[in-house]
Amino acid sequence: MPESAPLRIAFTNIPRRLWAGGYNYQRNLFEVLNRHSPGTVVPVLFAGTADDPEEIAVLAGIPGVEVVRSTVFDHAATGLARATDLGRALFFGLDAPAAAAFTASRIDMVFESARFFGWRLPFPAVAWFPDFQHRLLPHLFSRSAYWRRDLGFRVQIASGRHIMLSSATALGDLKKFYPGNSSGVSVVRFATEPPASLLATQPSDVIAHYGLPSRYFYLPNQFWRHKNHQIVVDALDLLKSQGLDVVVAASGSTQDFREPGLFETMMKGVKARGLEMNFRHLGMIPLDHVYALLRASTALINPSECEGWSTTVEEAKSFGVPMILSDINVHREQTEGGARYFGIRDPKSLADHMLQVAQTAGPVFVRNLLPNLEHRVEAFVADFIRLTRDVMASRRGQA
Repeated sequence: MPESAPLRIAFTNIPRRLWAGGYNYQRNLFEVLNRHSPGTVVPVLFAGTADDPEEIAVLAGIPGVEVVRSTVFDHAATGLARATDLGRALFFGLDAPAAAAFTASRIDMVFESARFFGWRLPFPAVAWFPDFQHRLLPHLFSRSAYWRRDLGFRVQIASGRHIMLSSATALGDLKKFYPGNSSGVSVVRFATEPPASLLATQPSDVIAHYGLPSRYFYLPNQFWRHKNHQIVVDALDLLKSQGLDVVVAASGSTQDFREPGLFETMMKGVKARGLEMNFRHLGMIPLDHVYALLRASTALINPSECEGWSTTVEEAKSFGVPMILSDINVHREQTEGGARYFGIRDPKSLADHMLQVAQTAGPVFVRNLLPNLEHRVEAFVADFIRLTRDVMASRRGQA
């Protein structure tokens, strides 16, 4: 039972086509809060009037979630709007239209994700820093995009926001790149627990729908440069040169505002190397299809160069799906050594792992949620609620 009145927390919508991981993170957070601590938190989602109605309906259908649609939050995820919002928050010290919408909805706390509402925001706020990609991979950012992101982080820290991170790896990066941070910092490792409705779809039907073989590797990452799809194509080429026809099914958005032609260029390379039947890109597919393909796959592949705490890895852990992952610190932390790892520039190592997994895989079967999932999810919920209560208590102490 909640100790007091439910805490009303403002979240801003994250369109799935722009950042699937962010959308899935919030959906999962809302789901598990309701399932494991009902009545403790009321997530109030602020969405633009043009945001995808089906995506919003999924979130609105989660018990306890309230949705507010307003032109104030129109196109909030576009680069131009982010620059405008940040400029207003910096110049005036407050994103006044957003603050007014929060006040009208009786908000107690604001959850900032990729958006700063100003140091004069009259609500306690938690700033979620998913990762520090712009500092770790600066070559992937234009000069303006780099400094806009870095300035956003710096002003959130300087404004006394409580910073929420998803891994100890990210905590190390925070201390390295932004030393002397005096505001509170919490590491809240998330765990995913998909609702039964997303697991009702038969994997065999989904596999047949996309024309996939019964054995395939799954790569559900958005097509961004740092997600490193190219190394998978190179590994498939190595395997094919050895006479091995291995299939990788990839899904996710093909839009990368930083490099608009990336997907088309890479797929031309796939065709030129005769790998169209080996590297199958399925596009942006429904979430129930994602789970179906994951549960029946030979293994999950995540070749990413940078992650905060990978949603796809967490979902594979939930079902006990074998994993072949890029050898980055956060993947080691997240899997505690329970995966195969390859260097982000080593396609031969990836090919070798894929071959070994394919040769030793048992009969094809569909995996179900593991018993230990409950404990991980309960720990995630407890950590998140503890964070919100600490922030509220700190705010009351300053009053």
